[in-house]
Amino acid sequence: MPADDVPALLDALRAALDGTGPAVLPYAPPGGAGVSIQAAPESTAGTAPESTAGTAPEPAAGAAAPPVDSPAQPANGDRAAGDTVPPSVALVIETSGSTGTPKRVALSADALLASAAASDAAIAPSLRPGAGAGAGGPSKQWLLCLPAHYVAGANVLVRSIAAGTEPVLMPEGHFDPAAFRDAARAMTGQERYVSLVPVQLARLLSAAAADPALLEELRRFDAILVGGQALRQELRQEASDLGLRVVRTYGSSETSGGCVYDGVPIGPTRARVAGGVLELSGPTLAEGYLGDPERTDAAFVVAEGRRWYRTGDLGEVREDGTVVVHGRADNVIISGGEKVLLDAVERHVRSLPGLADAVVVAADSAEWGQVPVVVTTATDASLAAIRSSSARAIGRAAQPARLITVPEIPHLASGKPDRVALAALVAGPGVE
Repeated sequence: MPADDVPALLDALRAALDGTGPAVLPYAPPGGAGVSIQAAPESTAGTAPESTAGTAPEPAAGAAAPPVDSPAQPANGDRAAGDTVPPSVALVIETSGSTGTPKRVALSADALLASAAASDAAIAPSLRPGAGAGAGGPSKQWLLCLPAHYVAGANVLVRSIAAGTEPVLMPEGHFDPAAFRDAARAMTGQERYVSLVPVQLARLLSAAAADPALLEELRRFDAILVGGQALRQELRQEASDLGLRVVRTYGSSETSGGCVYDGVPIGPTRARVAGGVLELSGPTLAEGYLGDPERTDAAFVVAEGRRWYRTGDLGEVREDGTVVVHGRADNVIISGGEKVLLDAVERHVRSLPGLADAVVVAADSAEWGQVPVVVTTATDASLAAIRSSSARAIGRAAQPARLITVPEIPHLASGKPDRVALAALVAGPGVE
């Protein structure tokens, strides 16, 4: 169903969660209507994602699986026949496909509600002195600022349903700090929450410098969850200095959204490393990929008596249980015989003055095999300075070979950089 019809989507999700309705597949509305995320100048956009082991129960013999709303929208307005899913599935999320082919992730009602409960416990206002000072209304209220066809947006709706409250909705169109301020003013909950991506937080902090009323509304949130991409420490520190409680989240559609907050697994979530790759376990795990058993078997494994999701991220779990993410396992190149983690190069480049929006992608090289290339909107950046700094911080093989300036970094609706488009741009003829 269209993700921009939030009241209808809420009703459908309520029915899917309590088992009285079919599974729901929210899809982006035709023409790009609805809430979208637009990168702002000088903003950041980066990447940074029980216990029931085993898979969900199979349908009883002869039982018909309920349909999932199809993303197809025929010209005559009639709904296309839906795919079928196991009875346990309440929500299907199509991944953004920022680095490859999108997948349909099947999430059970139990997984979604487990995620809501774990998140609620992790961000309870009791953890923040003086929080929960809203006037009057129901206890917990969320502001929806993300597209509802992505897991972070859908989670705002699920958490609202679990709390028995109505979310406040941002108006349709590009993300606007003034509209955010006005929407936040309409909130009546004693506890107030919002989920953002880093580019949105950057826009809000930039606008708050000239809008005291916006800053006041931001300070009223008991927690501002930020995920989907890496959160620069400088941006988080800026928010903290202004008195905002920012919670860095890590997770994915396959884990019902964020399940690691500020490096700590929440609720019954467990983390481990296998072959250098982070794996997550817990009741929030997806059933798998709709209609794709091979991908499901590759991504979800059983070990140590638990079912684990292989995140595809390189990382570590420290002795105190803290999860550290180094970058995507598939975002590594061999340059001159040395492994280079492009996410690490990107994090470093973004820490340099004026390069907060930089994206680092791979390009073929006749001499080195592959090399890092920086794409940015900055017009005064120096390739020599970037190369020198990167060599000192990471190593000589990590030095970007080229610097490409563009008017705007292409983004997906989720706010993530469109790395497929950027890779094509870098590989295109005549690009220097």
